[in-house]
Amino acid sequence: MRHLSKFLVGSSLAIAAATAIGAPNAASTQQLAKQAPSQFISANDGTPLFYKDWGPKNGPVVVFSHGWPLNSDSWEAQMLFLADRGFRVIAHDRRGHGRSGQTWNNYNMDQYADDLAAVLNKLNVRGATLVGFSTGGGEVARYVGRHGTARVKKLAFVGAVTPIMVKNADNPNGIPLDVLDGIRKASIENRSQLYKDIASGPFFGLNREGAKPSAGLIDNFWRQGMEGTHKATYDSIKAFSETNFVEDLKRVNVPTLVIHGTDDQIIPIEITGRATAKLVKGAKLIEYAGGPHGITDTHKDRLNQDLLDFVK
Repeated sequence: MRHLSKFLVGSSLAIAAATAIGAPNAASTQQLAKQAPSQFISANDGTPLFYKDWGPKNGPVVVFSHGWPLNSDSWEAQMLFLADRGFRVIAHDRRGHGRSGQTWNNYNMDQYADDLAAVLNKLNVRGATLVGFSTGGGEVARYVGRHGTARVKKLAFVGAVTPIMVKNADNPNGIPLDVLDGIRKASIENRSQLYKDIASGPFFGLNREGAKPSAGLIDNFWRQGMEGTHKATYDSIKAFSETNFVEDLKRVNVPTLVIHGTDDQIIPIEITGRATAKLVKGAKLIEYAGGPHGITDTHKDRLNQDLLDFVK
């Protein structure tokens, strides 16, 4: 007990000495906090949206919207590549995902588009290339539908959910609703295992003959999924699969690139990538032969170069 008392006394003296000779006081700490740039932007309903803003601030701007159930970390390969080449790259975590605020409601494409608008408006982004992957492709399309292209120079859809995924009278070749209900059921029963199964199977094409499993890819997908709130990731299934983006795509009036893997088992190219390219006037379609859904990782070198060629 005597030894513990001596230790505590000694520690207290050391802390006091450190404070006296140069540790910042409360006032200076608060001042530093005021000077530091915030990593959050408030949405129109006050929800904090985490964002990354990399590269030179005077460089051409590329803004990324991520897929389900991921967050902005999923774009790191593309962001690092373009930032190293003089581009300003921005990406935010969708509400309820990653580090952004976890609301109870408003997990729908209209709100996602308004959140993207909040990011662009707050950062005063103009002349941007918007790049949307999977669910993010729908977010980008709905942004154009609701907010126009005044701040947008180009668009890129990568493995996007547009124009519509679910099977209905207007989309007879779409994905049956019971398949999507199965994903919802699996999410309720054990979403952690669901994310493992998706990542170790169809997302990266690791269920194909000859594919080499990657624990890193699987674990990173699972980590990002579990960082999102259960309510957000559950509600987003309806948002990305049942929203109709046809009218949004018809409003696109800027150069557009569509990239999609021909072996996308999550979002088949015939009902999405090829259909999107047909709806957007003048759109260029690049098909990655044998590419799975997760081409941002499996084909990152090619995708990085294709995006660079498009935006520069």
